[in-house]
Amino acid sequence: MCGVLGLICATESEAIAARAAVGAALRCQRHRGPDETDTWADAEVVYGFNRLGFIDLEHSHQPLVWGPPEAPRRYTMNFNGEVYNYLELRAELAARFGTRFNTEGDAEAVVAAYHHLGPDAVTKLRGMFAFMIWDAQEKVVFGARDPFGIKPLFYSTGPGGTAFSSEKKSLLELSGPLGVHEQLDRTALQHYLVLQYVPEPESLHTGIRRVESGTSFRIVPGGRVEFTRYFHPRFAATPVNGEAEAEALYERIADVMRDSVSKHMISDPEVTVGAFLSGGIDSTATATLAKQHNPNLIAFTSGFDRDGYSEVDVAAETAAAIGVRHVVKVVSAQEMMESLPLIIWYLDDPVADPALVPLYFIAREARKYVKAVLSGEGADELFGGYTIYNEPLSLAPFEKVPGGVRKLMGKVSTKIPEGVRGKDLLRRGALTLEERYYGNARNFRDEQLRAVLRNYDERIGFQDVTAPWYQVSRDWDPVARMQHVDLFTWLRGDILTKADKVTMANSLELRVPFLDTEVFRIAASIPVDQKLAGGTTKYALRRALAKIIPAHVLNRPKLGFPVPIRLWLRNEMYDWARGIIADSRTDELLDKRAVLALLEEHKAGQFDRSRQLWALLVFMLWHGIFVENRIKPEIPEPVYPVKL
Repeated sequence: MCGVLGLICATESEAIAARAAVGAALRCQRHRGPDETDTWADAEVVYGFNRLGFIDLEHSHQPLVWGPPEAPRRYTMNFNGEVYNYLELRAELAARFGTRFNTEGDAEAVVAAYHHLGPDAVTKLRGMFAFMIWDAQEKVVFGARDPFGIKPLFYSTGPGGTAFSSEKKSLLELSGPLGVHEQLDRTALQHYLVLQYVPEPESLHTGIRRVESGTSFRIVPGGRVEFTRYFHPRFAATPVNGEAEAEALYERIADVMRDSVSKHMISDPEVTVGAFLSGGIDSTATATLAKQHNPNLIAFTSGFDRDGYSEVDVAAETAAAIGVRHVVKVVSAQEMMESLPLIIWYLDDPVADPALVPLYFIAREARKYVKAVLSGEGADELFGGYTIYNEPLSLAPFEKVPGGVRKLMGKVSTKIPEGVRGKDLLRRGALTLEERYYGNARNFRDEQLRAVLRNYDERIGFQDVTAPWYQVSRDWDPVARMQHVDLFTWLRGDILTKADKVTMANSLELRVPFLDTEVFRIAASIPVDQKLAGGTTKYALRRALAKIIPAHVLNRPKLGFPVPIRLWLRNEMYDWARGIIADSRTDELLDKRAVLALLEEHKAGQFDRSRQLWALLVFMLWHGIFVENRIKPEIPEPVYPVKL
């Protein structure tokens, strides 16, 4: 796991002049790879690389130069990630093409596959990655990002060339050499306040965008970036008839999870892999299966000293049941307030998910013991784990109501006072799925956003983000359509962004066995009645794991890493929040009186405004760091593990 930076210039002289700038811009992502740092330049291309080593520590240095016997230095690769099927890929290339390798690592398998298979090589990769390959013979850079978007990749284009980076901060550092004048993207800001994250391919800077998940690209020096989507996930349910077919499905799920966890445990012997552990079935499954490969597995849990806001006790019971060492970090309100500016600096763009703060702290704790951890991200999107997926079932009666009557119901709902029971059900029942569902998160509605956002643009809506994904799934059942939207919105915008950023902030690699293309292949075949059944979610997954994980976890209701900001913003965090609002220089963007009114409403207990307030506070801190340059977090040195 690493940090990559690549600059493609129009001329060789520009590349030579930019090499020092690339080296300087690499420093702000040193946390992504403190083991080694290097730069490389050739004609029009400059690479920078920070390495966090896991496989073939002695030889797989980067940028990696490789080529066939007749042109041994043809390709140079910048690779971030892990390819878990690299041994099989190396064997296939050796058998088919007689390929010879100089290292024992996975990066060399990727560049060799590209040499022999071209852009289609990316479909062979089972893992998480973001990479760039410079072909000195054809004068072209080819790159790609993994199917689900586990690893980030930003890019920026200006008169001085095009740059790609794991961290947006590095591109901001290169804005001068690129000739890019960064401005705040007001469309992205409006999307952020509604969705709680900045949706791909946007960023909050106009001149910086993201390579989308499941996408490859090519660029020639002086040319434009050309993108190709190579991953087209499709939920194609296969009916399950009878108990025998159901049991066969559960066994396939269990088998593919065993295989995925096994592959995700790959590393050199001196690199230790641990696991995050909550009170739910997803992390419990990964930890339990990981224990089979590492008898000395350490599990890590974060929580809060508040009833109803911590899974520490359940996680401790689980750790004892599966026989793993258990490390716990309890996070206080004071720690959250003190650490938030630094965490936002690591994030690059704001993410209004309070759960990223305890994740940051447990990642920092875990890095004292291990270099990589397994976690349960992606299980809900693939197997149907969110309670909101039940909504099409509860709203089914509304589908029989004529369209004109449904519109009238929607108008009636606007007249009902906020907080009155049934208002939201009536409002949502009046809408089609495409009109009402924009992902697992719900934050500001239009009328609420209009009150706090200056220059609110009614032409900007969540359907700008979701429409393409609804279009390709129009013939699917509504639950599958919701899952599909979540793959391209909530999962990659919130879940995976925070997971990557706060773990890599601590030089810790996060591996997610559920987000594996083979796991997806099985999960995508599950029919609705095997996702939502028996009054629970992820029904088929629960049945599959029944013989693997402890019984006390199997049917626990989802807690979802709750953070007590609702309570803290009324008490411990109230003065802190007022101070952030008062100090922020966002008056041109936000009506700060309206923001303060939300805070006062929340403190008085009239309404729960905690999610909306958190989104605004996170943005104000982000603006103070990246726009005003007023807030300057102190960046710590990377943490290294202690001897066990």
